[in-house]
Amino acid sequence: MADVAALAGVSSQTVSRVSNNRENVDSTTREKVLAAMRTLGYRPNTAARALVTGRFGALGVISFDLSAHGNARTLGAIADAAREADFSVNFMGVRAQTEAAVRRAFQHLMLQSVDGIVLVESQILDTPSLRLPPAMPVVVADGDAGHRHPHVDFDQALGAHSAVTHLLGLGHRTVWHVAGPRDSFAARRRAESWRATLAAAGAPVPPVLYGEWTAASGYLAGRELAGRPDVTAVFAANDQMALGLMRALHEAGRDVPGDVSVIGFDDTAEAAFFPPPLTTVRQDFDLVGRHCVALLLAQIEGRTEGPRRMAVDPSLVVRASTAPPPPGRGGT
Repeated sequence: MADVAALAGVSSQTVSRVSNNRENVDSTTREKVLAAMRTLGYRPNTAARALVTGRFGALGVISFDLSAHGNARTLGAIADAAREADFSVNFMGVRAQTEAAVRRAFQHLMLQSVDGIVLVESQILDTPSLRLPPAMPVVVADGDAGHRHPHVDFDQALGAHSAVTHLLGLGHRTVWHVAGPRDSFAARRRAESWRATLAAAGAPVPPVLYGEWTAASGYLAGRELAGRPDVTAVFAANDQMALGLMRALHEAGRDVPGDVSVIGFDDTAEAAFFPPPLTTVRQDFDLVGRHCVALLLAQIEGRTEGPRRMAVDPSLVVRASTAPPPPGRGGT
């Protein structure tokens, strides 16, 4: 710090203020100090900074399925929002949703000196015996049905309801469902809403087919559904499975949407370019990430007057993969 101060022609106290992002430094002096830091390769001592500020400048994120598109997009959005707030992010992937695995992940991140942790899409929070460290600020992204922690809730049920309602409104007698993995909190909520929406409409509820969020699993489900002439509408729990499903239907000679309407979930960047372009439910992952970081920073800074819950509503994007059922088949 003394070397940086000498090169920049300022006091060590000014270097400390710049290092800790204090506002009482004019822009010209700040730039001189930052230039000197870059020249000398200076990096602040995070332990010493934490003693002064009470913060380490790092957030932890725990996710149970880093390969899922929604989780990956949420993680990226959290990282972007954290960077804007001048925090780094440490990611921790956990395979098993067990109490022991969650506790180990928390212990690992706490040893890395994080200021707070975001837990992404975890149904393990439904376990009454699970107790997270009380001294650590925690925010849950789409996974705390009991609302025990500050959380960002993407309305999975509303998204699935809008998808099924759209297909029923086109005249389909019922809607088949290719669900995500059984251990996924989001997949479970989408499937429950699909079932409830059909029941409320007095429509038959077909058996669920399960996938793994991948196009390959959607393809396998599509091969099974393609052989059923009574299938005229399918709601896939994500866009990747919808892609595989449409490939299987095409190979079987079933036209989309002429014979079978298909709707997905997520609105991935590729969805608009599927053949045909995919009707889907859009999730605003950037907003989810910003809400997560905002709730976590409120706890870190000791602000208690703000909300404990932030909701992100989905929107239905109608494209060319859905249409009324063929005449005489599937209609109400």
